Amino acid sequence: MPFTPLTDPPPHPPEEPALTIGVLINGAVRVADGDAPDGALFLGVLDGRHAWAVDAADDPEADPAEYRDLRMQWGALDEVVWTLAGRAVQLVEWQRTHRFCGRCATPTEAAAGERARRCPACGLLAFPRLAPAVITLIERDDGRILLARNVNFPIPMYSLLAGFVEPGETLEDAVARETLEEVGVVVDDISYWGSQPWPFPHSLMLGFRARYVSGEFVLQADEIADAGWFGPDDLPMRPPSMSIAGRMIEAWLEER
Repeated sequence: MPFTPLTDPPPHPPEEPALTIGVLINGAVRVADGDAPDGALFLGVLDGRHAWAVDAADDPEADPAEYRDLRMQWGALDEVVWTLAGRAVQLVEWQRTHRFCGRCATPTEAAAGERARRCPACGLLAFPRLAPAVITLIERDDGRILLARNVNFPIPMYSLLAGFVEPGETLEDAVARETLEEVGVVVDDISYWGSQPWPFPHSLMLGFRARYVSGEFVLQADEIADAGWFGPDDLPMRPPSMSIAGRMIEAWLEER
């Protein structure tokens, strides 16, 4: 099911009925067939179908019972459609929060030919917000990996260390800094693994692998509740495969 991202509909008519993704103010979505209303955001073409994102927050005909949290729709939707719904959530929220220029407060308008909103008064362009974050599988020489439990996890789940990239640093710098800050461990041999768009609310997760060098655990109290080294046979509860963390751990397990 190929998807081609576009900012404007192609000139030729679609081969199939349009796919519309409605988004409520809380980020809940509804995926359905149907024509897009005025003001909808064109996402691209999915297997011959025009795909649109619709801000349903002020739609009096939108039934909240038909909308579901995006996380809960993992597995119920095709993975390509689920990822497309995540794109819709992020773009609708961006459009909602960039109706006015951040420099001069003039109402913005859609920029022709690109995914941006332009101020007609001062010319400022606002692009969709994207927050890059690194997530790292750290392995020790004995074959065990570092997993940690975030203080905000509602369940006793352990995951890979992750954190946002700061201005002026490389992705590799962010991996080293976040690891040292969160658990007091030094790493090297940092290598890129893969990435995943993560629309909660607007992240791009960049996966890395790294090798433990030194350090005992010193946990960042406001971020990490617990951390440990785990082998394939004693893994705690871990993230599902919908997340890059779960996929990275599964790939590591397949190497054993």
